Amino acid sequence: MKTVDVIASAISNTFRSKTRTILTILAIFIGAFTLTITTGLGTGINQYIDETVAEIGADDVMTVTHAPAEDAGDGPQEYTADQVTQQAVGPEGEQSLQPITQADLDEIAAIDGVLSVEPVKQIDADYIQHADGARYRINVGSFVPGMQVQLGAGEQPDATSDALQVAIPVDYVAPLGFDDDAAAIGQEVILGLTDGNGEVQTVTATIVGVSEAGLGGAGASASPNTALTDALYEAQAIGTPAGQADQYGSATVRFDPDSTPEQVEALRASLADAGFESTTLDDTLGTFKTVIDGIVLVLNAFAIIALLAASFGIVNTLFMSVQERTREIGLMKAMGMGSGKVFGLFSSEATYIGLLGSVVGIGVGMLAGTAVGGALSSTLLADLPGLTLIAFDPLSILTIVVLVMGIAFVAGSLPAARAARLNPIDALRYE
Repeated sequence: MKTVDVIASAISNTFRSKTRTILTILAIFIGAFTLTITTGLGTGINQYIDETVAEIGADDVMTVTHAPAEDAGDGPQEYTADQVTQQAVGPEGEQSLQPITQADLDEIAAIDGVLSVEPVKQIDADYIQHADGARYRINVGSFVPGMQVQLGAGEQPDATSDALQVAIPVDYVAPLGFDDDAAAIGQEVILGLTDGNGEVQTVTATIVGVSEAGLGGAGASASPNTALTDALYEAQAIGTPAGQADQYGSATVRFDPDSTPEQVEALRASLADAGFESTTLDDTLGTFKTVIDGIVLVLNAFAIIALLAASFGIVNTLFMSVQERTREIGLMKAMGMGSGKVFGLFSSEATYIGLLGSVVGIGVGMLAGTAVGGALSSTLLADLPGLTLIAFDPLSILTIVVLVMGIAFVAGSLPAARAARLNPIDALRYE
């Protein structure tokens, strides 16, 4: 009997006992269904993170600040006139750090591995206004190289353009007097801010995009291009005491995007030796993604447990099949069918049962996941536009199929081995 004939025979023999086989397939279905949903959940959330991290910056960018003083404790700190307040990520809240000066920028630029360094210009805008309409308080995001806002309409502000461009949050479209997102594109707005003399300065910019709320929070602030950031910073610096206008809370460092983790750590160490702290995009989002992956891993563990429980059903089904077909096995071996082919026949039945259970479980899981994810995205998660809560990656789906079939094959090996060891004479005499 050829291998193709063995597989064909295994498929035809699968439903000899329909009820028993269907119950086994249902047990596998539960595990495959659960594994599909949990894997899809992890894929969807991680895809959303990957798509929206551009609001924070690029993978090849570090945010650099002066390292805090070693003796800085939890209690009150001594005031130093030339310190700046820097918002820190984590439980530290705001920290008072030494400002980044032009000399610091030159020192950082000379460090091996740094491709470029730019100061982060903090803009404290007072309001935004369209034509003679009402004025609304607004935050202006700091421009970070590689940053991309999540757009609902229009295009990204052009960092290389000399035109003053801005993307406004979607929540400001109607208050500023625009009928919809598309109507705001190409219109001018006035940004007002207070200078060092306490006087209000205004800068007019053109709306090129409307941003939605995203993971990075960029969609809650106006996002200027480089030219507008410079114009706002210059207007804000009018009247600032000499020397303070060129002091910054932090700087952004670009490094080779093809750098290995070891090279990135070496650059981080060089910056630390020079008295600077650095934070990458992975530092900002790494913990969050680790938590998500951990939750998905725990959920996947429950699915694997369900599959292992289903494997006992496969063992039972095939043991019963071997017992019921003992004389048939003896006849096949008497006619020259080798033990390997007998083993292959029963292990193929087990693998086919695993294939059926996984396909049904994955199919129903994808349908249910798509429906539930779509419903949640339009209701409870409507504030996170662009989020596909449960997404399916073809490679992950294929992995689930192979995993389930592998578990089924292993489960079927014991009864298949028993069938292969049967003595044909004893099997023919079996009653």
